[in-house]
Amino acid sequence: MQGQRVNIAVYPGTFDPITNGHFDLIERGARMFDKVVIAVAASPGKRPSLDLPTRIELAQAVCASLPNVKVIGFATLLTTMMHEQGATIILRGLRAVSDFEYELQLANMNRAQNPELESVFLTPAVENSYISSTIVREIAKLGGDVSPLVHPKVAETLRKHYTTPPKTPPET
Repeated sequence: MQGQRVNIAVYPGTFDPITNGHFDLIERGARMFDKVVIAVAASPGKRPSLDLPTRIELAQAVCASLPNVKVIGFATLLTTMMHEQGATIILRGLRAVSDFEYELQLANMNRAQNPELESVFLTPAVENSYISSTIVREIAKLGGDVSPLVHPKVAETLRKHYTTPPKTPPET
C-alpha cells in the first residue's frame, strides 16, 4: 500500500551497558512497530563508563537478530533526532512505580516540544524487572558475574573493561 504510514519507534537511552531488560523491551517493540531505532545517547553529563562507539557496537551485537531494529548514536535533543528519523513514538520501559514520575515528566516535556510525539511504556518481563545498567556496572566493577543479566558480548566487554588496568602515560 503506497502512502501508508510506517510506525517508527525510538528507544532512547544511555545503554551503559545494554542489558537483558533492554533487549526484552526492544524485542517486544520490534513486534509492535514497523521499525525500532535504538538511540544510544552520548550523555556526557552522566559520565558513562563505556564510550559511545562501544555502547553502539554492543547494542548492534545484541540486536543483530532483529531485522527491523537499527542502532544509532546521538548527541542532540531527542525530539530533533526523532524528527531526523521520521519517528513519532518514544518507547520507554517502566520497572517500578518509582520510574513512572520521571518518565511522565519526560513524556510531557517531549510532547510540549513536539505535540505529534507519543510515549509508549512497556513493563519488563518479571525475570528482568530488577535489572538496571547501574546494578550491572556495579557487579562488574566488583568482579561479579553479570552473564545472567546481559548478552555474552556485553559480559565479556565489561570483564575486559573492569579488569584491564588504565593506560598510564609514558614517563618522560
